Amino acid sequence: MERAQQIKRVLGFLDDIALPYRVVSFAQETFLPGLRHNQGMLEIDLDKLIYPGDILHEAGHYAVCEPKERHLLDGDIYKTGLKHQRPKQQMMGEEMAATAWSVAAAKYLGFSLDVVFHDAGYRGNSQNLISAFEQGGGIGHPLLGAYQMSCKEQGFPKMQTWIRQVSWA
Repeated sequence: MERAQQIKRVLGFLDDIALPYRVVSFAQETFLPGLRHNQGMLEIDLDKLIYPGDILHEAGHYAVCEPKERHLLDGDIYKTGLKHQRPKQQMMGEEMAATAWSVAAAKYLGFSLDVVFHDAGYRGNSQNLISAFEQGGGIGHPLLGAYQMSCKEQGFPKMQTWIRQVSWA
């Protein structure tokens, strides 16, 4: 599937699940090309975006974030979270859950996992993550169950809801 089709399917999926995003243009460089978090909104510059799967992972942060704290996702979401006294362990858990969420979304969309775990990402561990998730392991999916997002009957990667409603705060 070509890049433009992948992007179209990802954005359609985000529309279907009502995950907030906007397509914009921005001049500054970002952590991931073509993506940034801006005051609780995922912004996507399609001209700068290199890997469509990166949209899924970044959208996953919004989907799994403590509902009362989504508005705090801004810039470097970890550093900004610390400024707002978000607990480190909570944010690390959300990072893992966002990774699992992106896997569930990729599978739902019919993508191979290398769309999310491309060779330029995940500090050289893309193939390890693909292998782990394809073998029923991987990180973060137990949290999706704890957040009551994954399907109780079928389990991960099937989802009963795509946006976390359960709050622990």
